[in-house]
Amino acid sequence: MTESLKSLFMLDPDVIYLNHGSYGACPRPVFERYQAWQRELEFNPMAFINERLPGLMTEARAALGAYLGTSGDNVVYFVNPTTAVRMICRCLKLEPGDEILTTDWEYPAMDGTWDLVAYQTGARYVHHPVPVPLTSAEAFVEAFWAGVTPRTRVIFLSHIAAFSALLFPIAEICRRAKSEGIITFIDGAHAPGHIPLNMTALDADVYVGACHKWLCAPKGAGFAYAHPRIQNCIVESLVQSRQCDMASLTTLAPEGIAQFVPNYQPQGTRDPSAFLTVPTAIQFQAEHDWDAQRRRCHALASQTRARIDALTGLAPLSPDSPEFFGQMVSIRLPDNRVEAIRREFAARNIVGLILHVHGQSLLRVSYQAYNSQDDADQLVEAVSRGL
Repeated sequence: MTESLKSLFMLDPDVIYLNHGSYGACPRPVFERYQAWQRELEFNPMAFINERLPGLMTEARAALGAYLGTSGDNVVYFVNPTTAVRMICRCLKLEPGDEILTTDWEYPAMDGTWDLVAYQTGARYVHHPVPVPLTSAEAFVEAFWAGVTPRTRVIFLSHIAAFSALLFPIAEICRRAKSEGIITFIDGAHAPGHIPLNMTALDADVYVGACHKWLCAPKGAGFAYAHPRIQNCIVESLVQSRQCDMASLTTLAPEGIAQFVPNYQPQGTRDPSAFLTVPTAIQFQAEHDWDAQRRRCHALASQTRARIDALTGLAPLSPDSPEFFGQMVSIRLPDNRVEAIRREFAARNIVGLILHVHGQSLLRVSYQAYNSQDDADQLVEAVSRGL
């Protein structure tokens, strides 16, 4: 049986950490490589940035691209998905009356970005409600697609919703959108390292993700993938670094491949160490049978939800299947017992996340390779005493 890898992480041993989904946690070997990159940078900043960094970034993009089932030419590193969305979405030439379709379960920072785009362009940002509890992928797709109108230009959708932890069936949405000429913009903040990903098979136009969450890279490592068919439309970077080839903004090569990386990768002087450490994080997970760890953590999430649902009598947000959730699951709590449960968490040094969204209280539990059955038992006991 696959065991916990807690000894390889640097987390406080006195804390039961069940909120990996918020900020991740970096394994010691990965963090040590991160610090080594920082030392190399500071040893000779001029040589590192001017001479070594372009090649190193190409290698880091290639490793991430291969992990995502695409070419490194289609991937650019950003500090986080929110920044990537804010820089790229402004390039879309939206007009008054155009619609950006999304769900009512999106991350607030992303909603704020698209609200600003809508305000600046005269477009409409449309929150279309999706049925929760989910019953099937097909039902979700049909319910969401009912929000598409002749004015829909962009679909923005989470791959794994941050608050509900629900895995949305985005592949079919991307397929339908492509056939209708609608741009797909996917927020995959919680996906890399959490579920298998293949950009070629998924066929989204733009996909942003975090490497510092479930992939366990250092904080400040995210990315944007852009399909070659969309790259000509998003060549104008918000940050015009001195390395940016300004002529390329008006001279477009076929499918824009020559522009995407050169116009987005230079983002001014910064520490690139988190980006350069992503290949080490990928290697770390490969060396520790991460598929088995994911299965083990999903099993913990599944049984935790079942045990707490049995205590509260509340219905789950989805069927019990990896089709709908992975290592992270949100569990309904009685509103009037939330504060008591928080007190039990504090008394036991349990770090979880309790939210109030859509008029209901949810406990979002994240299991990662450092968690154990005992962690799950302690969590259920704390909830039980708080009810």
